Amino acid sequence: MGLAEQQLASLNAAISIAGKGNAFYQPKIRGCGGEKGFASLDAYAESMPFTTKQELAENYQTNDPYGTNLSYPIDRYTRLHQTSGTTGRPMAWLDTPESWNWIIDNWVAIWKACGAKAGESAAFPFSFGPFLGFWSAFEAASKVGLRCIPLGGQQSLERLRMIIRYQPEWLCCTPTYALHLMNVSLREGIDLAGSSVKNIIVGGEPGGSVSAVRSRIESGWGGARVFDHHGMTEVGPVTYSDLHEPQRLRILHKSYYTEVIDPESERPVSYGQVGELVLTTLGRSGSPLFRYRTGDLVKPVAIEGEDPKAFALEGGILGRADDMVVVRGINLYPSAVDAVIRSFSGIGEYQVNISKQDSMVQARIQVEKISNVEDEILKMKLQKRLREVFALRIPVDIAEPGTLPQFEMKAKRWKVSD
Repeated sequence: MGLAEQQLASLNAAISIAGKGNAFYQPKIRGCGGEKGFASLDAYAESMPFTTKQELAENYQTNDPYGTNLSYPIDRYTRLHQTSGTTGRPMAWLDTPESWNWIIDNWVAIWKACGAKAGESAAFPFSFGPFLGFWSAFEAASKVGLRCIPLGGQQSLERLRMIIRYQPEWLCCTPTYALHLMNVSLREGIDLAGSSVKNIIVGGEPGGSVSAVRSRIESGWGGARVFDHHGMTEVGPVTYSDLHEPQRLRILHKSYYTEVIDPESERPVSYGQVGELVLTTLGRSGSPLFRYRTGDLVKPVAIEGEDPKAFALEGGILGRADDMVVVRGINLYPSAVDAVIRSFSGIGEYQVNISKQDSMVQARIQVEKISNVEDEILKMKLQKRLREVFALRIPVDIAEPGTLPQFEMKAKRWKVSD
């Protein structure tokens, strides 16, 4: 059975379950004539309407606290997680044991694809909050046979000391936090180059598929290999780094029917073009998502020698459709700006300020200097590099170390004001 046939069978099974008991999706399924399933994936994509975050948010507001995207009675659900709320009020997401096992199995596939082996150990330096975060990665790691080291509820220095003490081969965190731990180690005189960490799985924000960011993390951690990953609370774990082309993300196609569309026309984009990622979960039947517009901007590319329905994402997650800013006719993507800034080793945290002046959109960047380079020299070099990459003059200001916000999970570095 080919990939398309597997996806279609899983899709129709999910549609059948939702059609029987999911109040949110029943009208959509009836409205497109999908009660008996779809004859093909193309028929599904042509007739099933999109699901949007705004639509879900409105449903939650009307049906607080769980919404109506539930295929079973409430007593069937055993897990609750919460979206980050970066685009509004956080949404609770429920899972049945079967749906949660599907999520865990997806993360098991990611661990194995990255080369994790039973008997090794992994450290998780983040707080176990209500968001999905690395909860599923933690449980899946133990299923693979890894010894899991939770590092929540501590300061960064304490976490570093535990890493040195327990000698994990694996580290799971955001790209931002991997860089932050590097800065703390420099300040405290801890040599990460000789640490036990040989592999770092990053997620939660763009960066792991960006060469400049990945190279800086790898050099700061003594040559540890960085693997990118992305997922969402409402969707689950979706991608992981291509082992041979780390600037690409591989998709768990057996678990997700994936489309990439033009955000304006809503038509599919061709390989090599940037578009919005649209996902259908094929196994999270307790709280499914059909044709979910994620808001993530990606560039699909073909995978040589594999199923024609499979594709990868060049450059990882490029940014969000609502984050991309046009400054004097130039598209500024967060991942592209991050790549430039992370190519400078003397910079810690940074912040991008976007404002409108006389109906013109302007960008200005603040950076923390963590090296002995003179402020003016660093400022001039960074401004020059930004101008070379974007053909824009973007002013740079130097901030004192520790004065800009620090982030353990998703970084919020872009501030937009009128």
